[in-house]
Amino acid sequence: MQTSVPRDKVKVLLLENIHPSAIAMLKSAGFTDIEAHTGSLTEKELLDRISKVHLLGIRSKTQLNANILKKAERLIGIGAFCIGTNQIDAAVARQQGIAVFNSPFSNTRSVAELVIGLSIMLMRRVFEKSEGAHRGQWLKESTNCYEVRGKTLGIVGYGHIGSQVSVLAESLGMQVIFYDIANKLTLGNARASRSLDELLKRSDIITLHVPGSPETKNLINAQRLKKMKPGAVLINLSRGDVMDTWAVKDAIERKQIGGLAVDVFPEEPKSNKDLFASPLQGLPNVILTPHIGGSTIEAQEAIGADVAEKMIAFTCHGNTGGSLTIPELTLPIVQHAHRILHIHRNVPGVLSQINGVLSGMKVNILGQYLKTNEEIGYVVLDIDRKSSSRVMAELGKVKNTIRTRSLY
Repeated sequence: MQTSVPRDKVKVLLLENIHPSAIAMLKSAGFTDIEAHTGSLTEKELLDRISKVHLLGIRSKTQLNANILKKAERLIGIGAFCIGTNQIDAAVARQQGIAVFNSPFSNTRSVAELVIGLSIMLMRRVFEKSEGAHRGQWLKESTNCYEVRGKTLGIVGYGHIGSQVSVLAESLGMQVIFYDIANKLTLGNARASRSLDELLKRSDIITLHVPGSPETKNLINAQRLKKMKPGAVLINLSRGDVMDTWAVKDAIERKQIGGLAVDVFPEEPKSNKDLFASPLQGLPNVILTPHIGGSTIEAQEAIGADVAEKMIAFTCHGNTGGSLTIPELTLPIVQHAHRILHIHRNVPGVLSQINGVLSGMKVNILGQYLKTNEEIGYVVLDIDRKSSSRVMAELGKVKNTIRTRSLY
């Protein structure tokens, strides 16, 4: 008994060297038309291909703007094989009924471990001494070099990554304080700060873990840098625009802060072949890394499996768990039924119209599921297999319908 869309007819396009775990999972689920690229495509190349694609997998380089999404006539799902989804015009995807999935937790440990490693290297000024040794200099001294044990770590943003950093830091004997705009469950002996300014004044090491938004842009600016403890170090593995790069450069040069580690930048090269430039280059005790916070084999394998699983569940059964654009529904697999998905604008009367269509056609409903958000409504209908083949066509005529899809 078929309980899924015909998987050999689904075209999958994967870009940016997505981990083989995703491809293996898609193949094991029965998908055969899979095209994978190690790099991204230009906008023109993607525009030429997107109209035939049902499922698209990307990472952070591919920019899915309105121009591309509006040409994606068959696209039902996008997998962002990373944490962030700023590269996707989510509003347009939502309006077109395209489900967007990401993997917000899979690389948490990788990022947290790098924060701890960077903290130790900054406090010990390891990179300065390593570079000196490469030049033939023997910089054996303890001046301005400190243990992290007993120091205060200030975490700005106590989410999935921030809280994991907290646990690891405590195991090294650090005191942990954090600041978040929302109330968060405290792990271990960490303590919440009353304000960001209080955290800045108390911390020896400050690590940023906030999302990119208008509210967080230049969160660390010239005024806030002056409130940091003299000699404290700053780590940014969140978003490139959450700190004022020029103000931080000035603070380093004036020795207002003792060190800096940055993994994300306002402007980043699109490929490994492109030149990278930053005002922070060449500064003392400054570690610059090329957006590798989640770039471990373990993290990429977990992300590949996680996002692929979500895309398969949506394509084959209509499940939208983890979707950022379509209301979340987890559905049972049913036998001896047709399953129809109806995505519509969330306005009054649509469900009534849907039920009116089914009643008028004397369709026996075996199961009906509904979830809405502020903009979108998602209805899943399990109906008798004896129902007329005209049901899909009639449901597509319901006012405010965005997309209908028959699974089996």
